[in-house]
Amino acid sequence: MAPPEQKEDFSLKETSPKIGGGRVSGSDKLTSSFDLVEQMEFLYVRIVRARDLPGNAVTNTCDPYVEVKIGNYKGTTIHFEKKPDPEWNQVFAFAKGRIQATSVDICLKDKIVVVNGGGDQIIGKITIDMPDIPKRVPPDSPLAPQWYRLEASNGTRARGELMFAIWWGSQADEAFSDAWHSDAAAVSGESIMNCRSKVYVSPKLWYVRVNVIEAQDLVTNIKNKNPEVRVKAVLGGVILKTRISQNKNLNPTWNEDLMFVAAEPFDDPLILTIENELAPNKAECLGRLVMPLSKADKRFLPSAVGAKWYNLDTSMSDDVADKNVKFASRLCMRFSLDGGYHVFDEATAYSSDFRATMKQLWPGTIGVLELGILSAKGLLPMKSKDGRGTTDAYCVAKYANKWVRTRTVVDSFDPKFNEQYTWEVYDPCTVITLVVFDNCHLHPNGGMDTRIGKVRIRLSTLETDRIYTHSYPLIALQPTGVKKMGEIQLAVRFTCSNFFNLLQTYTQPLLPKMHYIHPLSIYQIESLRHQSTRLLSMRLSRAEPPLRQEVVEYLLDVGSQMWSLRRGKANVSRLMGFSQGILAAWEWFDQIRRWKNPKLTISVFILYVFVIFYPQMIIPSVLLVIFCNGIMNFRNRPRNPPHMDIKLSQADTTHPNDLEEEFDTLPSSKHGQILTARYDRLRSMGGRIVMLIGDLATQLERIQSLLSWRDPRATSMFLMFCLVAAVVIFMLPPKHLLLFSGAFVMRHPRFRIDIPALPQNFFRRLPTRSDSLL
Repeated sequence: MAPPEQKEDFSLKETSPKIGGGRVSGSDKLTSSFDLVEQMEFLYVRIVRARDLPGNAVTNTCDPYVEVKIGNYKGTTIHFEKKPDPEWNQVFAFAKGRIQATSVDICLKDKIVVVNGGGDQIIGKITIDMPDIPKRVPPDSPLAPQWYRLEASNGTRARGELMFAIWWGSQADEAFSDAWHSDAAAVSGESIMNCRSKVYVSPKLWYVRVNVIEAQDLVTNIKNKNPEVRVKAVLGGVILKTRISQNKNLNPTWNEDLMFVAAEPFDDPLILTIENELAPNKAECLGRLVMPLSKADKRFLPSAVGAKWYNLDTSMSDDVADKNVKFASRLCMRFSLDGGYHVFDEATAYSSDFRATMKQLWPGTIGVLELGILSAKGLLPMKSKDGRGTTDAYCVAKYANKWVRTRTVVDSFDPKFNEQYTWEVYDPCTVITLVVFDNCHLHPNGGMDTRIGKVRIRLSTLETDRIYTHSYPLIALQPTGVKKMGEIQLAVRFTCSNFFNLLQTYTQPLLPKMHYIHPLSIYQIESLRHQSTRLLSMRLSRAEPPLRQEVVEYLLDVGSQMWSLRRGKANVSRLMGFSQGILAAWEWFDQIRRWKNPKLTISVFILYVFVIFYPQMIIPSVLLVIFCNGIMNFRNRPRNPPHMDIKLSQADTTHPNDLEEEFDTLPSSKHGQILTARYDRLRSMGGRIVMLIGDLATQLERIQSLLSWRDPRATSMFLMFCLVAAVVIFMLPPKHLLLFSGAFVMRHPRFRIDIPALPQNFFRRLPTRSDSLL
């Protein structure tokens, strides 16, 4: 019999890595700058330059390069053509755990091939024994390179000298990020750049506001027709248009805002074109204006910038006869860079930054976030190489405007990164996001990098000055279902510099002031966020090594607003989870009023009577109950940071058809019966939603009909009830009235009847407008 299939474990696991000398307690004040990762030792070799190299016998020139060899590992510098005094300044890093040799061989070779086919000609070499290599511990200064004389193969002195430095170090060495690593020995050429760890900074993003007010003295060649004039604005490939002016003349008015996102340094100008709409796809150009963004006013106060008149260039019009016009056409508008807003590039639910664009509006730092990316475990093969599965994993983390990328560990399902990064924290209610990708650009004809998984950590859920070491599951949602791609081991610490300032941030507005004085609509925020993610993808993909578009979009959750039935069910489940507490309270009260436990019912009624005669105790009692409840929950507080929950996400119970629809493109790539079935299902769901909305409207119309005299008898009865109730409430003391009401609600079951109460019967008989619907 086949063994039973084991369920995948998607839980968060606490780990105990050997970091900071084995201490992981938050009470220990670890002093090392790399105290959140396990120390990895590397043998560094920095090849600086060579001099006085001899020419070969064939061309009497020298095409030198250096080969560093330790056992089976070999690193090679670039070669220079016809240069006897080359300068490389390249660093090689060999992991100590993979070194089995007792010496390091540094050979300087000539690229000219020997006649007998024995390979490149060896100019000279230098051998360094392992025990003679010094050890460097940061923050010591870098080891100074020295000149070494070359030796020939027979042990005699050769012509030429080589300058290099060699030392034992760790990943804390500043040469680590730019070094060639031995675990990437299979990668060669320009692909080596794609293996290195780097830190990126997002460009400074601005909201560009163009308030188009009016135009004057426009000239058109179309006679005997009222012009339909609008303004088209273009910035960096993004096109926005105003509505057609209601003034059907050549002096149109709009007073409409067009908003773009621009990144420093500003590359593209703003191009405004006034068009006369002739047909759906045909327009007449009435004028053109090109505005460099450097001329825009920078605005960070609520007051608007002043409006200005600009002369339009009519040379782009359809007829050159515009040159005979005595007065130039003009456009009045406000043109500003709004630096008082925060430019959204992430989803607002898990954003890592809420600061305004202008640095003058930034709050002070409240602490430091440190992230140690230790290792990954159990990664699945992501591609095939030489007939076997392989994975070349790297990590990218983003917080605020700082992105970090680890080095790529080649051909490993359990890669060890052990890299540590630091961010300044301005707001604790932010989220750091980390993604893991498979590098597909280490060899020619590589495709897009493949996503492996994602981790989010909210800073407000972390205790200050405590080190969290956990193994997070890497979960991927695929059209075939949810799948665990492996685990990533992280160490996180949030250090607070001033606890009072940390508490004060909870009382401050989440967004800059401009978002509340001149708020943006939800549609504007989503449209501008789409522009900003597009800009970030373009700018970061031009870095070296590039942070590719698929990585940026996955980390920024581009497309998270798309239709997903699974996500809709998850949100309904969240609402039900919140309402369970209210339902539980109602069930508890219903048991009391039905005398399921007579002693408890009598005790609650006595407490109710006490509250009636001492009303000043109501608010303090409620607050005291809340306080005690919170104190009792402290024992059961979450000890670990939250992680991706497949049950909350409804990922483990979603039907494959729903996942196939979620991963479908827009517009859909399906056709025929599949689209028909989806449409019918949406119609069915829409019908239920329409019924719910109709039921809600019915109840609200019944309330409205109490005074509308739509049913004269019902309205008369309600008015008489209001009059009698007003007299009774006026005559009776409030305490007696409340006491009687409480006794009536909590009366014994023998005095109850199992039919709906009189007010409920009366309310259900009230008329609504549903009978007037077609």
